[in-house]
Amino acid sequence: MLGSVFLEIGVILGLAAIGGFIAQFLRQPLIVAFIAIGILVGPSGLGMVSHSSEIELFARLGIALLLFVVGLKLDLHIIRTVGPVALASGLGQVLFTSVVGYLIALLMGMSPVTALYVAVALTFSSTIIIVKLLSDKREVDSLHGRIAVGFLIVQDIVVVLVMIGLTAFGQAEEGINIGREALVILLKGALMLIGVALLMRYVLPRLLQRMAHSSELLMLFAIAWAVLGASIGDLLGFSKEVGAFLAGISIASTAYREQVAARLVSLRDFLLLFFFIELGASLDILNLGGQLGTAMIFSLFVLVGNPLIVMAIMGYMGYRKRTGFLAGLTVAQISEFSLILAALGLSLGHLEQDTVGLITLVGLITISVSTYMILYSHPLYARLAPWLSIFERKVAYRELSTTAGDEEKVDILLIGLGRFGASVATNLRQRGCRLLAVDFDPQAVQYHTRDGYAVRYGDAEDPEFIASLPLSRATWVVSTVRDRAINRMILHGLKEQGYKGKVAISAAGSYDAKFFEQAGVDMVLVPYTDAAREAAAQLFPQKKADNPQV
Repeated sequence: MLGSVFLEIGVILGLAAIGGFIAQFLRQPLIVAFIAIGILVGPSGLGMVSHSSEIELFARLGIALLLFVVGLKLDLHIIRTVGPVALASGLGQVLFTSVVGYLIALLMGMSPVTALYVAVALTFSSTIIIVKLLSDKREVDSLHGRIAVGFLIVQDIVVVLVMIGLTAFGQAEEGINIGREALVILLKGALMLIGVALLMRYVLPRLLQRMAHSSELLMLFAIAWAVLGASIGDLLGFSKEVGAFLAGISIASTAYREQVAARLVSLRDFLLLFFFIELGASLDILNLGGQLGTAMIFSLFVLVGNPLIVMAIMGYMGYRKRTGFLAGLTVAQISEFSLILAALGLSLGHLEQDTVGLITLVGLITISVSTYMILYSHPLYARLAPWLSIFERKVAYRELSTTAGDEEKVDILLIGLGRFGASVATNLRQRGCRLLAVDFDPQAVQYHTRDGYAVRYGDAEDPEFIASLPLSRATWVVSTVRDRAINRMILHGLKEQGYKGKVAISAAGSYDAKFFEQAGVDMVLVPYTDAAREAAAQLFPQKKADNPQV
């Protein structure tokens, strides 16, 4: 015990920064580091800090802002764009994991209520961690990335509904008709939703428009609105988390959602640090050691069972085994919501501290292992692909090539329809080139297909997809993707297929350009350098060699 709250928080922040640096070096999410630091400095570790009302307040504010930002960024459009697969995979995985997890927990001697909490905690995956990992790999806009984000949103909605149900269940005292209590909660919820809808329609747009003249005032209002929403939710008999979530939804349809969300993310992460520190400090490390065997069983179920059910659902719906595998890996861990759910169960008297410790230990194991699984998903798929065919239909009709135009004769296969790729495609078509374009962003495929392009959806890193392209009819294969690793995969795939035509590769700079030149590429494109050279030539077409001052 350090005595001073200010010094206590200072020590926590300093150690968290060190732990975060180590986690970054190990390519682990910061959540793992923060919980570990909490165990280290808590009573079961060094005993440097203890539970305090200040740390608890910061933790509750962090959870409120987390749910507020989730509601704020709730984009139902993503669910619509990936169709039924987000709902089917999200709900199917939640149902499968809950039922099987519940049975496993009962077989391990847990009471029905404890088993229910553990089973539900195993179902949710971390939207924050997954989106961060997919963003780092530039796979958010890929098909499997969009599907993953879609069913993570479904999970976020389900977890809010679960919190409402558990809070109502916890408030139903013995002797009170649970059906009547549920009806009261339902009526309160309806009134709250009506109030939110009226505010969204008549009050918040005008209010935010006035406050947007000052970004500081807008942020202050957003934080106040999140905390006020959490307080109202708690007052009406729901949880603070539900109130904060609805507060976020109430301004999600305004033009200021992106600005507010972007500015609040750092504050949210800072305050959540205290929740994970508090959670870690409350754990008894000796009891955690005794629960390691049980935690390993549940962790193995999450790491293997969750991806398998997602692959099975997506395979049945007509997706390729590669898409199902890459999307399935994103549910191979439990989330911060699982830990919040466990803390809620403890506060309601439904769970013991040992069960909270067990769920936390499962979180540490699954988050740590699944992070590496996602980071190295492509090599992992390459090794497991021969055994995954049972998760794929003979005709993966959901991923049949989206094409337009005549592919019988192809002059150029263009890989990548980003800003540079789209400009190249436009210029080639103006020159009368017969073009087939490839991109892994479904929206880009739809957009360019409507413009009359011949376009296929596909991931250039997938050797099986490279093999499906009409390479024998193409004179050139042009990659406008400036990622060195992806381009190396493309060259490897072309070599394996015995492609005899010419290849042009885009490079991010001179170092990559020299690498691909030495690899025997026919042409290397360096977009910014080429554009700068062309601009200079147009601005100053004649070289004044005779003038020494030029």
